[in-house]
Amino acid sequence: MKENETIDLLLLNIARKEHDADWNWKYVNSPFARLYMVESGSARIVMPDGVHTIRPEFLYLVPPFVMHSYENPDFFVLYYLHIYDKNNLLDLLDFPFEVNATEFDYTLIKRLLCINPGRELATSDPLIYDNFQNLIKGISDVDKLSIHHVMETRGILLQLFSKFMEKASTKQTITDERIIKAVNYIRTRIDSNISIEDLSGLFYLTNDHFIRLFKKELQCTPLQYINRKKIEKAQLLLTMGKSTVKDIALSLSFSDVSHFFKTFKKLTGVSPNHFQQLQNRY
Repeated sequence: MKENETIDLLLLNIARKEHDADWNWKYVNSPFARLYMVESGSARIVMPDGVHTIRPEFLYLVPPFVMHSYENPDFFVLYYLHIYDKNNLLDLLDFPFEVNATEFDYTLIKRLLCINPGRELATSDPLIYDNFQNLIKGISDVDKLSIHHVMETRGILLQLFSKFMEKASTKQTITDERIIKAVNYIRTRIDSNISIEDLSGLFYLTNDHFIRLFKKELQCTPLQYINRKKIEKAQLLLTMGKSTVKDIALSLSFSDVSHFFKTFKKLTGVSPNHFQQLQNRY
């Protein structure tokens, strides 16, 4: 991540919640990050790299678009935060799942809860709270806060995330400056129709030469990378629910809706219509 790029974090939800063997949800995958701090007891989160026990004295981070599940056989109490990364910069880094928490971190989260009342989820079921009404409400509610509380909220979020940033690493160690620039070009123009010619032309390379360089650095072709980023953006737009599947396909510059359907299902395992139905089912 470059020095001139900034992380702009919005708090969607925050609450202190008691669970008694009722925090058991499978295959959760959302367009926002989750931060947890346990007050007492313990539970388990199944991440792509295995099963993790969450317990007091630590902060836990689940990044956006990471498939995971929850297991809660006993009573426990935790604070949860749902956080939206406006600039999509967290996607560039690999974060540790667990970092040590201090008493000051507990104080920060309690202060965050104090200045953001009414942000508790009505239910713990992700199929309900991931729907577009809640996401839109969380984003729009930021505008209702006083400016000093907006500033304080973002400051606290940055302090909490800084503990994870300290131990974060880039998802890919890209050594070729040309590919770094190409990735940034794709990320900032993901709504556009980006061609191989556009990318290779930036560096006066042939298409074949550019594709070889890109694949060497990221282990995928430029087209595969572009499609993955477009579908991640589509998941967010479908969750927000303001547009139809057709409108989203067109807004992301897919050649036709059929191509969008095929690409979405290939990368997510479900059709965009099915995905949207799950978000709007409640």
